[in-house]
Amino acid sequence: MDTERRRALEAVLMVTTEPVPPQLLAQLLEISLAGVEAALADLAEQCAGRGFVLERVAGGYRFASHPDCAPYVERFVLAREPTRLSGAALETLGIIAYKQPVSRAQIAAIRGVNVDGVVRTLQRRGLVCEVARDPGPGNAVLFGTTGLFLEGLGLDSLSDLPPLGDFVPDAEVTEALDASLRSGERPRQAPVPEEAADHPGPESAGGGPGEEQPAPDRPA
Repeated sequence: MDTERRRALEAVLMVTTEPVPPQLLAQLLEISLAGVEAALADLAEQCAGRGFVLERVAGGYRFASHPDCAPYVERFVLAREPTRLSGAALETLGIIAYKQPVSRAQIAAIRGVNVDGVVRTLQRRGLVCEVARDPGPGNAVLFGTTGLFLEGLGLDSLSDLPPLGDFVPDAEVTEALDASLRSGERPRQAPVPEEAADHPGPESAGGGPGEEQPAPDRPA
């Protein structure tokens, strides 16, 4: 690739707000796809040791801050007080990411609450969108994640999502948790030893705690 096209490639990647597919870069520079891929690989090597990298994400390429600089970037971003997603929104987004295409009713069945407002919030943020219609009765809208979702997580495709099994405890942990919850549902009364039953203590001899004791007879 000549110097002019190389500079044009760098300029496009610098000003873009979204990952640029290599096919589009090939059309812009009027060179072959293989030539663009080679130039991108060379450019990525030139970024070594810099504060930014050339990464492939969401099917395209873009410049991004180096992972080693994350603490400084995080400090800068937090200083701007960005709007964060609530826990309910993150939970709903996770369900859509792994179950897509999925309807509102299916999401609500998993979460156990109404999700209309949360889904609208995710749509306004550009993280989810309508991807299809359920062919069944009602033709419910089916939702899926967007390219912005992949960008935010630094993923090239949905296949890069970590397996759900990584977040599910094994059978032993689940059984132990279930047993502890069951044991905490209703406290069990400890059995009275036979010795204590045969030889009652001071409390049992005169009635249990809280019971009114008969007053001793007074001399006339």
